[in-house]
Amino acid sequence: MVNSPTLSSKPNQAESQETKTSLLNTQRPVSLTEAKMLLQPSLHHHKASLSSTISYSHSVPWKTPKSTLHQTVNYKILPVITCSISQIHNYGTVDYERRPMIKWNALYRRISLMENPELGSGSVLNQWENEGKRPTKWELCRVVKELRKYKRYQQALEVYDWMKNRQERFRLSPSDAAIQLDLIAKVRGVSTAEDFFTSLPSTFKDRRVYGALLNAYVRNRMREKAETLIDEMRDKGYVSHALPFNVMMTLYMNIKEYDKVDLMISEMNEKNIKLDIYSYNIWLSSCGSQGSADKMEQVYEQMKSDRSINPNWTTFSTMATMYIKMGQFEKAEDCLRKVESRITGRDRIPYHYLLSLYGNVGNKEEVYRVWNIYKSIFPQYSKSWLPCYYLISGSAG
Repeated sequence: MVNSPTLSSKPNQAESQETKTSLLNTQRPVSLTEAKMLLQPSLHHHKASLSSTISYSHSVPWKTPKSTLHQTVNYKILPVITCSISQIHNYGTVDYERRPMIKWNALYRRISLMENPELGSGSVLNQWENEGKRPTKWELCRVVKELRKYKRYQQALEVYDWMKNRQERFRLSPSDAAIQLDLIAKVRGVSTAEDFFTSLPSTFKDRRVYGALLNAYVRNRMREKAETLIDEMRDKGYVSHALPFNVMMTLYMNIKEYDKVDLMISEMNEKNIKLDIYSYNIWLSSCGSQGSADKMEQVYEQMKSDRSINPNWTTFSTMATMYIKMGQFEKAEDCLRKVESRITGRDRIPYHYLLSLYGNVGNKEEVYRVWNIYKSIFPQYSKSWLPCYYLISGSAG
C-alpha cells in the first residue's frame, strides 16, 4: 500500500491566519497550493484521505507468483467511430489525487521529445534513473497510455520492453500483455504478435489478450485467421459480450460482406447478448451501405426502443451519410440537426462531420453557420481549418 503524502509542518498561526484572510478577500483565482492552505486545518484534524479501488490481479507472465493485491485506477475509453479492443489499464497504484501528475508528465515529455528517437525510450528511462528518479509502474503505464494516444507505438513498446527487463520490480498483468500484443502487432507485425501470444502462459490468455490478437487480425483484414480465432474464443466462453462481435462486424464492413454483419447480429440475438451503441451503429452503416433506407430506419426504431441505448451523434452522422448517398437530402439534414443537438463537451470531431456533410448536401448557409460556431469554440484550431472550409464552401456553392 502506498502511503498517502504527509502534510507540511504547521506555519506560524498568526501568519497563516493573515494569509488565509488575504486569500479569501482576493478576487483573483486561487492556486492549488493556496487552496490546500485554506483547507489544511480540516485535512489535518480529520485526517482526510482519498479512497482507492482495491482489486486482485495476476503477476508477471514470465514469473507466476500468487495473486497480488493492487490499488487500481479505472479508465473508461469510449471509441468514437471504429471498434477496438478494450484498453483497460491495471496500473496497480493510487488515484490521481495522490499521485503528482508532473512526474509522469515530465517523463512523457522527455521520451516524446528526445532528439534521437533511435536511442529508444529505454535510454531516456536509464537517464531518468541515473538522476535519482525511480519511476513506478503506474507512472510508466500512464506514459504508455499517453504515447498510444498520440500513436507513438514504437516508443510505447520500448517502455514495456524496459519494464520486462526488470521483472523483479514490475509485475505485469494480462491487461499489460494485451497492450503489449497490440503494440507489437502495430510495430513489428502480426507474425511477431502471434509469437508473443504463443509464448504467454495459458493463465494469461484471457479474453483481453485474445481480443488484442483478434483486433490485430481485423486491422490487417486477415479474415480466415480472425474467424478461426473467434471460433476458439467461442469455445472458451470469451464471446459472451458485444465487443468481439463488433470487431468482427467491423471486419465484414471493411471487406463489404454486409450479409455477415446480419449473421453476427442474429447470433447476438440468439445468445441473448445485448447490442451496445457500437453494435447498432455498425448495423445501421451496414443497412445503409446496402442501399436500404427502410432496413436502416427499422434498426433505428429498434435502437430507440432499447432502453439501455441512447443514440449518439455518431448514430445520426452515420444515417446522414447514408441518406446523402441515397440522395435523400431532406432526411440527411434532419439527421445533421440531431448530430448538433448531441454534441457534448469540447469535442471537435462532430463539427468536422457537420462541415463536411452539410457541404455534401449543398447547404452553404449551414456550412457558414457551423463554421462560425466552430471558430468561437475552438479559435486555436480555426486557422488550420481554413483551407478545408473554403474547399467545402466551394463544393457547397
